[in-house]
Amino acid sequence: MAAGAATGGSVRADTYKDARGWLLLPSWAVLGIFVLGPVCMMLVYSFLTKEFRGGVIWEFSLAAYDQFFFDRGLFGDEPPTIEWTYIAIFWRSIWQAGAATLLSLLIGFPTAYFIATRPEHIRPVWVFLITIPYWVNLLIRTVSMKFLLRDQGPLNDFLTGTGLIDSPLHIINTNFAVQLGLFYSYLPFMVLPIYAAVERYNFSLSEAAADLYASKWTTLRRIVLPAVKPGVVAGCILVFVPSMGSFLAPDLLGGAKNFMIGSLIEEQFKGNAGNWPFGAAASMILLTMVLIILLFSARQQAKADKAGG
Repeated sequence: MAAGAATGGSVRADTYKDARGWLLLPSWAVLGIFVLGPVCMMLVYSFLTKEFRGGVIWEFSLAAYDQFFFDRGLFGDEPPTIEWTYIAIFWRSIWQAGAATLLSLLIGFPTAYFIATRPEHIRPVWVFLITIPYWVNLLIRTVSMKFLLRDQGPLNDFLTGTGLIDSPLHIINTNFAVQLGLFYSYLPFMVLPIYAAVERYNFSLSEAAADLYASKWTTLRRIVLPAVKPGVVAGCILVFVPSMGSFLAPDLLGGAKNFMIGSLIEEQFKGNAGNWPFGAAASMILLTMVLIILLFSARQQAKADKAGG
């Protein structure tokens, strides 16, 4: 009797595993076709040879990676030196993305906390107001930002009209304009994960801390922030990663002096003069850096969970 029950349980478990495998098959297919497929294609292209009129020649070469890291002179016959131009672009992308992430966190955390502490029937309205800009294409929103910030735009007209400034502020084609563009584009990515974490937070812990004479800053630093840390980490990743690879904000708001890695990659695949292998190599370098950041974040989170557990 017991053996029959055990056999029946084993059959049900095998059936459940088979059904789960079939149900997951569409997800794996989508990931394979739309994620792994393009990444593998980009990896292959990064090791090919550039065709003079655009495209690639199917010959193995490390020239694209060599071009990114080393300068061998105009004709390629000089001793290699470090190519600081592309490294500087990469560094600019990192600190621009980091600054946008920090600014989004400084604005997004209080916003998410405010929404999560409103009456339950009002919260969907606030979430709707945060997400409504995403009903419009990112390109249109970035162009609108450029129109708003230009020297003869509404912002400068308002400031000069009210007498706050005597002459228009030159904001377009500056790092500040890029920061505003990235901040405006990805702020909801910071607000929504933090809002979800704060909404699940047990506010009786804050009340208990207040009863024990803890200040609001102490309560925030030692109780609230550790409790909502997963949402903060998720928001930072969701803002930092797309900000690093962004090319619309740098192109439209930053100009040539504020080139970022996304703009460099986009330029290599545009027109017949592009360098596809170099663009693919830059993409793989960017992807590798992003993966390192994500793995480091996941490792730190696992350590924190293990210590907390």
